[in-house]
Amino acid sequence: MDQEQFARVAKALADPRRFEILEMIAGDSEVACKRMVEAFPVSQATISHHLKELATAGLIEARREGQHGHYRLRAGVLEAYRAELERRLKLTVAVG
Repeated sequence: MDQEQFARVAKALADPRRFEILEMIAGDSEVACKRMVEAFPVSQATISHHLKELATAGLIEARREGQHGHYRLRAGVLEAYRAELERRLKLTVAVG
């Protein structure tokens, strides 16, 4: 994982609401946007913004079905982030 994608994932995960949305998506094979709008006390526009940030970071992928969006976790990206974070922390501990 390159530095730019690492930073995008870190930024996406730093927002508590995005993290909650990601948890919801990770807990199912696929989640409809409508379900997320019903589950969280924010507007559809806000949910859409958070989904865009998660997608830009590569953490989720979208599938359109008519006018409805469905989202699923890209577990490989999350695993790559975890491995890179672990590698960087080990380097910091080894150097420090």
